[in-house]
Amino acid sequence: MYRYDHYDQAMVDARVAEFRDQTRRRLEGRLSEDQFKPLRLMNGLYLQLHAYMLRVAVPYGTLSSAQMHALADIADRYDRGYGHFTTRQNIQYNWIRLEDAPDILADLAKVQMHAIQTSGNCIRNISSDHFAGAAADELVDPRPYAELLRQWSSFHPEFSFLPRKFKIAVIASPTDRAAMRLHDIGIEIVRNDAGELGAAFYVGGGMGRTPMVAPCIRDFVPLDQLITYAEACLRVYNRHGRRDNKFKARIKILVHELGKAEYTRQVEEEFAHLLSQGIEPPAAELERIRTHFAEPPFEAGLPDWIDRSDPDFALWVDRNTVAHKVPGYVSAVISLKPAGGIPGDATAAQMHLMADLARDHSFDECRVTHTQNIVLPHVRKADLHALWTRLEEAGLGAANLDTIEDIIACPGLDYCSLANARSIPVAQKISARFAASGKTAALGELKLKISGCINACGHHHAGHIGILGVDKKGVENYQLLLGGSEAADTSLGKITGPGFDEEGIVGAVETVTDVYLRERAEGERFLDTYRRIGMEPFKEALYG
Repeated sequence: MYRYDHYDQAMVDARVAEFRDQTRRRLEGRLSEDQFKPLRLMNGLYLQLHAYMLRVAVPYGTLSSAQMHALADIADRYDRGYGHFTTRQNIQYNWIRLEDAPDILADLAKVQMHAIQTSGNCIRNISSDHFAGAAADELVDPRPYAELLRQWSSFHPEFSFLPRKFKIAVIASPTDRAAMRLHDIGIEIVRNDAGELGAAFYVGGGMGRTPMVAPCIRDFVPLDQLITYAEACLRVYNRHGRRDNKFKARIKILVHELGKAEYTRQVEEEFAHLLSQGIEPPAAELERIRTHFAEPPFEAGLPDWIDRSDPDFALWVDRNTVAHKVPGYVSAVISLKPAGGIPGDATAAQMHLMADLARDHSFDECRVTHTQNIVLPHVRKADLHALWTRLEEAGLGAANLDTIEDIIACPGLDYCSLANARSIPVAQKISARFAASGKTAALGELKLKISGCINACGHHHAGHIGILGVDKKGVENYQLLLGGSEAADTSLGKITGPGFDEEGIVGAVETVTDVYLRERAEGERFLDTYRRIGMEPFKEALYG
């Protein structure tokens, strides 16, 4: 994984010192809250309902064991003993005291981490495939390109005050595991007919108030022009993006209003201009970065079988491990979704354990997924039972990956000042109900996502089943959506009809799954059945 050079470290250390001075002046009353707000947001510090929230960047989701241990220590020392892993592959702490924030940033800097550009109208954390470097179907490891984009975008003077926040994802597999087409820019590394690697650019996706799926504006950009093309896309947006209305400020609105053809024309014109300026980083820089992502020393000739005599362990293997490109290994997914638990939360003790497991079983590396779980990317099959046993003892052994119990949920009204409704209790009740009912296995792959407001931090638009919490005359109300997908077959969910109260939405989800079980054809996932039979059978069951 990438290690800071002296430039990286100097930049992060300088930011810590700068923010320490800014915080001191705020505490002394020499800065007003209005003056301090843009400064703290530059460092990932939000003021939420009950306390400050700090969002820490985890570039493309990759963590070392030392970094995970540090995150656990921060949870213990400065928060209430836990952290919340997010859909941006980051971690948030919800109970931060302002006077402690500079010390937290200093602790992060010691392990090559920071909170820079995790908020504000700038290019946010670059996300990627959480199985990068391990997936059997990838063309190359996309993380060196994500790291190049991170370095290009960090403190970029032209893009520090964009019309609105900006999110980029990079993948290198036809299987989209990063919701790539629901980003402002989605980049897929592809191979052309000549066998050359390049990048397909999808621009103008996003969720929130106006969800849109990004169109492909160019199907092949040579990889030695990747940064130049990304800059061209950003420049056109920065030039024309709305600054008078934050609800119409995202690039998806610009692409929609200009039209794909006109936006692409302007990007191509800007791209040609930038090529003449020679702004692309030298090839040697990408090669330097690539050395940090060299393959671990995988062992050859390892046993390629797993003893499945323990049925609970066998179920976990079937659901929570993914094929690896090297025989004898798998990628193991640690679920942060115990039945009745809070999606994405992990205690300090659990984080320490995951750090130890990464060190002992995964070449000192783990990944945060955009689905709020943790991946150990390189685990020997022979080690799986010992790994699972330790996870079970710590409450991390839930066998529910990609099932209805593997729920994405934002913090909602329990924490967030933007939310209209609570997400966490709804997620807890749904997962507990299905765990108790025994229906999870019969339902198979079914992705459920919950947001507590229209900003869609819980990705409800992309859920096979999505739930959106809204305020209806001062009462929490939950809209039900069906048919979304974040994968290569990206689609946006549609609202079924009138919303439900908290208890009603839990029952409505069960009603929808009963329709699926009754109507599905052999081998169909929930999404397949919905697309075949349409909305009407579900509406009839829900509303009569």
